[in-house]
Amino acid sequence: MTIDHPYDIGGSGRTATTGPDDHVRDMIEQLLLTSPGERVMRPDFGAGLLQLVFEPGGPEAAATTQYLVQSALERHLGHVLTADRVEVEAVDSALLITVSYVVLRTRTPAVATFHIPDGRQ
Repeated sequence: MTIDHPYDIGGSGRTATTGPDDHVRDMIEQLLLTSPGERVMRPDFGAGLLQLVFEPGGPEAAATTQYLVQSALERHLGHVLTADRVEVEAVDSALLITVSYVVLRTRTPAVATFHIPDGRQ
């Protein structure tokens, strides 16, 4: 078990934990929401998607975001997962990102959807 993200207190009054597959999903979320330069010891970590929400939309922006997410997943989480497909859709003033991936440790396929910036999943 690992510490759940975002940090929370569980029903027992202790730090909430999560299973290994959900932890991988949490790592993807951290990668997408972290801006490059935000982490002192890893200044290149992050996809910086919160900044893209304020950029002009359109198919070009969606394609750029898709490439940005795919390359960030391969670069920073390639040792944990294989990203099969990344889909990006602009919805009003938010981005809807769907990542289909396989957890390398268990060979388990999974799909995670992120609604950025408001965090709905």
